Amino acid sequence: MSIPAASTAVGSLCLPRSRIRSSALQPMMAVRSGTVSSVTQILTKLQKECATPLPVLRHVADSMGNDMRAGLAVDGASDLKMILSYVDTLPTGNEKGLFYALDLGGTNFRVLRVQLGGIDQRVIATEAQQVSIPQDLMFGTSEELFDFIASGLAKFAEKESGEFQLLQGRKRELGFTFSFPVKQTSISSGILIKWTKGFAVSGTSGKDVVACLNEAMQRQGLQMQVSALVNDAVGTLAGAKYWDNDVMVAVILGTGTNACYVERIDAIPKMPGQKSQSGTTIINTEWGAFSTGLPLTEFDREMDAESINPGEQIFEKTISGMYLGEIVRRVLLKMDEAGSLFGSSMPDKLQTPFSLRTPHICAIQQDTSNNLDEIGSILFNEAGVEAKTEARQIVLEVCDTIAKRGGRLAGAGIVGILHKMEDDMKGLIFGKRTVVAMDGGLYENYPQYRNYLQDAVTELLGPALSENIVIEHSKDGSGIGAALLAAANSKYKHHI
Repeated sequence: MSIPAASTAVGSLCLPRSRIRSSALQPMMAVRSGTVSSVTQILTKLQKECATPLPVLRHVADSMGNDMRAGLAVDGASDLKMILSYVDTLPTGNEKGLFYALDLGGTNFRVLRVQLGGIDQRVIATEAQQVSIPQDLMFGTSEELFDFIASGLAKFAEKESGEFQLLQGRKRELGFTFSFPVKQTSISSGILIKWTKGFAVSGTSGKDVVACLNEAMQRQGLQMQVSALVNDAVGTLAGAKYWDNDVMVAVILGTGTNACYVERIDAIPKMPGQKSQSGTTIINTEWGAFSTGLPLTEFDREMDAESINPGEQIFEKTISGMYLGEIVRRVLLKMDEAGSLFGSSMPDKLQTPFSLRTPHICAIQQDTSNNLDEIGSILFNEAGVEAKTEARQIVLEVCDTIAKRGGRLAGAGIVGILHKMEDDMKGLIFGKRTVVAMDGGLYENYPQYRNYLQDAVTELLGPALSENIVIEHSKDGSGIGAALLAAANSKYKHHI
């Protein structure tokens, strides 16, 4: 299944109101007989198969905890990789100097610089820039992709001025947020396990991604070195914990999804003898690969079978921004084929994979007008269909069904992590204020999805326990977190 190029990350934002007025839409053509019953049957079946009542949520949460334990015991014993991050020293606030971050996590990459002023000034200034990755590089060679990234980083570094000052005698240091499954081998090295999120880059199998970036920076003549390799979830946790010591879990919900948490070293059987000054480390779960007990439909199975990684990343394909819009498109296409939802002719655009994206379904759910005019405009602009009010209402219900399932399953996953932590650290999770740091455009910009997630957490934990669990948005946490981890692991840290 081909993934279309996108100038903004899928799931990163809701679309602005369309300028096309409902009067610009032509009346829907006469529909075939049996339309209402066929469409209603498909919708009813979809809602039933996507349902997430409390028993389903509990099963998902329990399965998440069980898979975490299995993954911590033996590599390969679980869908969850449970990767040791080698982050056992988190930023303290004492860090000083200029540090860079590179965040590669989807259809864009971000570069960022941070000037740190120590415990009194903390973050003095930040500056960031986002660069879109051409689609051909997502399927190109390792050298082509990393050269493009290093070139963007070099151009950004050239503009360094003003409040951003490199301390004398130092080389620029970088925190590299690489949001794909990596077998971490140290705080500044890691071997790529596999590409996800629509990437299929060749020439990276068995390679250290830090070495790939360092070599590309050298080819660009950029004097910079990677001091910390982190996952976006790990970066988010580090960035959030810099300001709030109660942060114990971080979750990314954007184009893709992942989660990490603070784990006790002695609770990792597969790493006997591992040392940590704090007695803890951050575990990168790679929870996008989770699959146990998920309520799936024919549309999920068809999309998975046609994807570039069939049978993999099932949780991600159910809850993340890259896929929600595509699931909705497939449902609407079947409704139109079976019951002429949009009239007697089949719209070509609706047949195009990923033509309806998650920002579109987010925008659809914000329409509160009587005739759902905005939904009509979105369908006309993005799917090439003309829909009467009744059809627009069906579309709204489909979007809500898919978003509700995604949000509630994400909430169940969070509770699974919290329960696992509580089992190992009695009273240290549910007995006090515990913060789950959230980042990603899907969580930030899709209010219905966000509310469904919170509802599931409250439903699973109950009103008393859920009062202690704080779910907070940590905007751009992974970028600043990576820079902070570069500072905490700087080769100059004995000077700090």
